[in-house]
Amino acid sequence: MTATPATPKAKKPSSPRAAKKAAPTPPPMFSFKAGTGAVAKVTAGGPVPAKGCDVAVVAVYKNGELSAAAKRADIDTEGLVANACKADKNLGNSGSCRVVFNTAKAGAPVYVLVGLDEADKLSIKSLRKATGLACDAVKGLKPAKVFFALNQEVPKKSTDKETAALCARTITESFYSFSACKKQDDDAAAPPAFELACTKSTLAAVEKGAAIGHAIGNGMQLTKDLGNLPGNICTPNYLAETAKALAKQYKLGVEVLDHKKMEALGMFSLLSVGKASSEPPKLIVLKYNGAKDSKEAPVVLVGKGITFDTGGISLKPGAGMDEMKYDMCGAASVLGTMKAAAEMKLALNLIVVVPTAENMPAGNASKPGDVVVSMSGQTIEILNTDAEGRLILCDALTYVERFNPAAVVDVATLTGACIVALGHVNTGLFSPDDDLANELFNAGQNALDTAWRMPLDEEYHEQLKSNFADMANIGGPPAGSVTAACFLQKYTKAYSWAHLDIAGTAWHSGKAKGASGRPVPMLAEFVMKRAKA
Repeated sequence: MTATPATPKAKKPSSPRAAKKAAPTPPPMFSFKAGTGAVAKVTAGGPVPAKGCDVAVVAVYKNGELSAAAKRADIDTEGLVANACKADKNLGNSGSCRVVFNTAKAGAPVYVLVGLDEADKLSIKSLRKATGLACDAVKGLKPAKVFFALNQEVPKKSTDKETAALCARTITESFYSFSACKKQDDDAAAPPAFELACTKSTLAAVEKGAAIGHAIGNGMQLTKDLGNLPGNICTPNYLAETAKALAKQYKLGVEVLDHKKMEALGMFSLLSVGKASSEPPKLIVLKYNGAKDSKEAPVVLVGKGITFDTGGISLKPGAGMDEMKYDMCGAASVLGTMKAAAEMKLALNLIVVVPTAENMPAGNASKPGDVVVSMSGQTIEILNTDAEGRLILCDALTYVERFNPAAVVDVATLTGACIVALGHVNTGLFSPDDDLANELFNAGQNALDTAWRMPLDEEYHEQLKSNFADMANIGGPPAGSVTAACFLQKYTKAYSWAHLDIAGTAWHSGKAKGASGRPVPMLAEFVMKRAKA
C-alpha cells in the first residue's frame, strides 16, 4: 500500500451498494506527519527552581565538591545534598548520578545530582554525557517541570550560549521517541518542560542558546522521524509532501520536479534508478532567503533520497535489508537542517535539493552493463545497480549549478566501504577545497558530530574508467568510499563542493535500532557559522 502524509478525502457514495464497497479508513499511522510529535520544551529559567518545579538537576564534582547550584540545593534541603556525597564516595565522578528526595520545605521536591568529575577538566563532551545521564534519571521520575542547572557549568573555551545550546539539544534528543507505527496511547505523558538555570547577567545568552539547541533538536526530530518511517509510508511523494509542509510552516520557496520535468532536463541517470518502482521519482527544491541581500550566493545542501534500496537487479541479501529504509537519511538530514535554520531565522540564503526514488527490481529495471546519459551530458556504465545513490546525486549536483552557489555539500548514505574505513564514529568527509573541508571538520568538532577527511587523489579516478562510457558507476572493492566520492566530483567542477558519506553514522542497528539524526548538528553548526549566528 502506498501512503502520503495527507490522507485524501473519500468521495461520498452515490448509493448504499457503493457505500459497502468504499475503501476502509486508513489507520492513523498513514496520516502521520514527520516532525510534528511532542518534544521536550527547553527555555531559560532563573537562578533557582521556580514555583511548581517537580525536579531540579544540579552538578556535583569529585571528592564531594559542590557546584554553585548544588550549594544552594544543599541549603534548601537542609544538608541532604552534602550528606548524599558523603554517603557515596563515587558520587561526583564522571558517570555518577543519584536521586535525592527533599524532605525540607524549601527548594524542589526532588533533586538529581550528576557527577562531572574535576571542574578544571570539564569538556563539552563530558557535559553532553552528563546531560544525557540526567535525562535518563528524570524520565523515571515523570515530572512536568524540570529546573536544569548543568548548563551553568561552562567548560573552558566555551560560552554560556554554547553550553545552553548543547544542553537544550541534548535534552530534546534524549526525550525523542518514535511510536507513529504503533497503536496510539491516548494517555501517553507529554515530555517535561525544562528551564535552564541563569542569572540576570547570563539570561540573554541562555535564552539564545536554548533557542538554538531547541531548533537543532527539532530539526533532528524531523530527520529521525523520516528515517524511522517504513518505506511503504516514507515514499518519494511523502518526502515531497514533507517539504511542502515545511515551506508552508516557514514561508519557504518550494518546487517539486516530476518525471516529465526531469526528463526535459535530461536527468536520465536519476530517472534510471526509479523506473522499476511504482513510486515515481522526484526532485525536491526548498529555498530559504534569510540574507539581507536576496541575491547573495546561497549555500546548497543536496541529500540522497532513496526511500528504499533493494539493490535493484544487483539485489542485496535479505538479512538486514529492512534497514535500507534508512537510505534516504541524507535527504532527511538536509530537510532537518532546513527546519533548524528556518526556525533560527539565520541570516543566509539556503537551498535544499533532494533527488528521491525507490531502487527496485523489475522487468524494466536497469541492468548491469546498461549505459545512461546524465544531465551533464556525461555517460555512465552501470556496472552495479546497487551503486544507485551516486546516479541520482550526479544529476542533482549538475542541477544546482543554476543557483551559482557559494558552496555545495551533498549528504548521502553512500557506501558500506565508509563503514569499513571509519566505523560508526566519524562521518566520511571528502572535498578538494581545503577551506570548505576545514569548515565542515570544525563544525563537526564543535557540534560533537564529528567527521574525518578522506582523500580524493587523481589516481583514484583511474578505477572509474569504462570501455563503453565516460565512466563506470563503481571502481571495484579498493577504496570504495573514495571512488564513490570521485564519481560525484566529476559533476562539481563549477563550484566549491564537499561530500559527506553518512553510511556509518545515520542510524543505529541492533537493540537501539533507529535513525541518529546525524549530521544535522554538524550541518546546523556549519550554516550558523556561515550566517555568523
